[in-house]
Amino acid sequence: MNALSPVHDLDDVAAIEAADRRGILRSAASGGAQVRAAGAAVAEGALSPLAGMRPRSMLIVTGNSRAEDAAKLLVAIAGSVSGVPIVHLPNTPPWVGPLDVVLVAGDDAADPRMIEAVDAALRRGAEVVVAGPDEGPLRAVGAGRAMSLPPRVTVREDNTMLRFLACACAVLAAIDPRGASVLPTLDELADAIDGEAMLDRPANEVFRNPAKSLAARMQNRRVVLAGDDPATVIIASHGAQMLLRSGVLAADAHMNDVLVGAGGLGGTGGGISDDYDPIFHDDEIDGPRPQDPARVFVLTLGPDFAGVRRRTAALPDVALVTAEDGADAVAAMAVPKPGGRLIDLAMLTIRLELTAAYSELVGGR
Repeated sequence: MNALSPVHDLDDVAAIEAADRRGILRSAASGGAQVRAAGAAVAEGALSPLAGMRPRSMLIVTGNSRAEDAAKLLVAIAGSVSGVPIVHLPNTPPWVGPLDVVLVAGDDAADPRMIEAVDAALRRGAEVVVAGPDEGPLRAVGAGRAMSLPPRVTVREDNTMLRFLACACAVLAAIDPRGASVLPTLDELADAIDGEAMLDRPANEVFRNPAKSLAARMQNRRVVLAGDDPATVIIASHGAQMLLRSGVLAADAHMNDVLVGAGGLGGTGGGISDDYDPIFHDDEIDGPRPQDPARVFVLTLGPDFAGVRRRTAALPDVALVTAEDGADAVAAMAVPKPGGRLIDLAMLTIRLELTAAYSELVGGR
């Protein structure tokens, strides 16, 4: 625990609320509100120029890592089934033309790369959607020519991934019914995210609060978040970024890489004993300082939950994290549902963002 943090106990609701002067938890719990806001903009006709269009491609240009993670996630979920190729690139390429749809997503209205991407796409006749602030140079370059999905809910930059994901899903749904078949509606997505946020609220104790439980198990530990497929690897990467920002020493990897490197995850000196005192430890006399093994959290959505558990059993300290928390997790993963995979990934996303928020309030490492 950080000496500057007044939070000694994750179940001390009054201390958590007193420490959260910057609204960290409220921001992290606002994913559902951001998705609903994007849905409201679509219902108001923000994307009406795309109606009936069957473009050659959907290009996503991103301005920060949260937008980039959302773009990668959409490609991982819908890329193999969509009738429209979904391409994620750092800039607008020269082949873009009137038959393409370009989504430019980011939080910085003065980002020169985003401004150039919008300008280049418009000059080449593409349909352009801007998921970014409706202000500054970004607004000026697209004024009257680009469709706009600006943020309507104010949150920290850390917590904007789900908004970008909602915008990307809305654009794909507008141009490709086939791709939309593997996506939930934005209302369904928001409902699931809000349900997870309710589970993770401060009033819920650690033993029935998935985000608090993760934060408690990460305290004063080196952490590795691992995914067992391309989509969960993206969520692991996003979660590790959020944890690092909150003060937790975290890395991300594919589960297979963790298994190969398992020998390097173990602690030294048999772990930290109860009588260890770092003040009186002398490296030359006592040898290397004892260190607990890195704690590995494997994000998995099934359906081979039992196989993942068997493969990771040899790791020195491992926990499996599923979207469904509790005894019904395996049964829930075995029942496919339309858009269910993206819903589960979004639930893991907000859980990890709230885990990072709790970790920051208790002082991270």
